Amino acid sequence: MVFDSVRFDLQPYAGFDMARYVRRTYCSWEVSGWESLLVQRFEHVPVAEELEIPGAADLHLVLPVAGRATMEVRSGGRRRRYAWVPGRVEMGIPGQAVVRRYRGDGSMRSVQIHLPRDTVESAAAQLGGRAVDYEAMAASLAAGDPLVEEAVRTAGSPDGAGEMYAESAAAFLSVHLLTRHAGLPGSRASAREDARVSAAVAMMRDRLADPVTLAELAAEVHLSVYHFVRVFRESTGETPYRFLTRLRIEEAKRLLRHSDLAVAQIARRCGFASAGALSAAFLRHTGARPSVYRNP
Repeated sequence: MVFDSVRFDLQPYAGFDMARYVRRTYCSWEVSGWESLLVQRFEHVPVAEELEIPGAADLHLVLPVAGRATMEVRSGGRRRRYAWVPGRVEMGIPGQAVVRRYRGDGSMRSVQIHLPRDTVESAAAQLGGRAVDYEAMAASLAAGDPLVEEAVRTAGSPDGAGEMYAESAAAFLSVHLLTRHAGLPGSRASAREDARVSAAVAMMRDRLADPVTLAELAAEVHLSVYHFVRVFRESTGETPYRFLTRLRIEEAKRLLRHSDLAVAQIARRCGFASAGALSAAFLRHTGARPSVYRNP
């Protein structure tokens, strides 16, 4: 339930013996080179009698994906019990140490996200500057949120997605948690904001073949990253990363149908690092390989 790398402002869980309790099978920093978001997958030991976890500087989301257990957690003189079951997202409060004990039914696996506290509080400032009540957020999230569950699950299998995906996911999760689970006000996009979304989409279309970051898109339309992600999703129903990927796939479909370019060439023209990356994106978004769209 922890990580042993350091990329946020403070080292979380310093001195914690992670290897006794979990085996890490994926780390987004090491595999994908992300800077904005740490995503990890873990396999857990099935029994823990006194698992002391120091407080971490960041907001910590844990999504069980396999195994069942009754979890007992002590923190700040309080004790609570809940079921560890696939799909139930738990949130760790920044700076709060906990002691856990549990006995699982066998294999236990999880996907976990560490969201930097600075990211969350920068988003809160964009939403009006009210202090974030992390305890209220955690309690609200414990009631369930399919959107957060899907976001964490998807981030745990990014299929080579780059830093823009990490930025988008961090910004989206911050704004969603704050507006849905911490009571901060959201807002509907104005006509001016809709025009800025249109300008961002035009930039995406112009740069399908080139790397483009969330910060560049937001700067192009004179919005903060957090404001841009919020109004973009309100206007299009998608994050900027997913929207851009869809544009790239649509262009790749067109080239597959109407050109004799090799798949590797099409991949480069559409902003994918390789034919394999294009194929993986196709399968994830369309359920089919690029060859299905290739005209004989």
